[in-house]
Amino acid sequence: MSSDVRPFTIDVSDELLDDLRSRLRNTRWPERELVDDWSQGTPLAYVREVCDYWAEQYDWRASETALNRFDQFVTTIDGLDLHFVHQRSPHPDATPLLLTHGWPGSIVEFHKVIDPLTNPTAHGGEAADAFHVIAPSLPGYGFSGKPTVTGWGVDKIATTFAELMARIGYDRYVAQGGDWGSGVTTALGALDAEHCAAIHITLAMGALPNLDGELSDAAMKTLGRLKYYSDWDSGYSKQQATRPQTVGYGLVDSPAGQAAWILEKFWAWTDTRRSERGGHPEDVLTRDELLDNIMLYWINGNAASSGRLYWESFGKGTRHTVEIPTGFAVFPEEIAPPVREWVEDSYTDIVHWAEHDRGGHFAAFEVPDAYVEEIRTMFRPFHQLAR
Repeated sequence: MSSDVRPFTIDVSDELLDDLRSRLRNTRWPERELVDDWSQGTPLAYVREVCDYWAEQYDWRASETALNRFDQFVTTIDGLDLHFVHQRSPHPDATPLLLTHGWPGSIVEFHKVIDPLTNPTAHGGEAADAFHVIAPSLPGYGFSGKPTVTGWGVDKIATTFAELMARIGYDRYVAQGGDWGSGVTTALGALDAEHCAAIHITLAMGALPNLDGELSDAAMKTLGRLKYYSDWDSGYSKQQATRPQTVGYGLVDSPAGQAAWILEKFWAWTDTRRSERGGHPEDVLTRDELLDNIMLYWINGNAASSGRLYWESFGKGTRHTVEIPTGFAVFPEEIAPPVREWVEDSYTDIVHWAEHDRGGHFAAFEVPDAYVEEIRTMFRPFHQLAR
């Protein structure tokens, strides 16, 4: 491994944690919403409950220790510190696998899948399914540095991640991503095809709907979800794509605000259909897991820097054609589940298409067993190509 790669351990100061608890205890609350559901945003009673738990019971040190079980590093590329998990498999012939998260996620999304991916024989799999897992924090997210110049859009991130893979010694690899990670992974498949053997994604928001002829059931469903997203669920993206700095002031200053901003999306985008409480995110993920992810935004004050990815990328990226083997997983409660006839022009070698009966936007977080099986199935034919 290059000497430019430095070991990293998460070590949040007591002062920052004390400040967090003080801010939570002194939150200036708005009045409650005027409805009995989430239609005006994250309900006041729930945010207060979460923030009280965050201040008085949540144990960041336990979460910090759990995250630090993974090997982590920082390297500097184009003047920006890039933080990443690099968990090597005990199986020497493992395939390098690059995992990319999105917003409002983080490397926390992968905490349940890294062990079974790297050590399959301890988790019901075979040694032939082993991966070396590389999971970077996006620039401006988590423990990665915040860009100080413009230009850090999807394509720039993809070429940076390609350089990262070369720097840590991988000439060939496979890649998977969701949310912004799907965009970055798509760009890797187009821009680094010499080294990226195959890709797998769960979201294809950039695919142009084909409305000619009779529409399939899948197309009708996704069109409906796209309309709902546009009408009711996309305000955050418009704000972050146009004025990320403005929204950053409130969210970086207020942990309650940052929590409400993110929790709303975990309510909207997780598969809560079986929720005992009528669509509650904590019927899909634990409160501690939700807060672990929020903490990665709070610790480093990443509200504005993470939002700038929308400003850098919306309407400014290249529409890529990916010619290397590509796999899709369709989870029913994804923002807009991929539609095969819409993506075939942009991904010319679709070798895997799986439709699941459970799961939403955060597949690795929500349905880790299904996600792991997806990864194993998709990339099994490419292990030799990626070594």
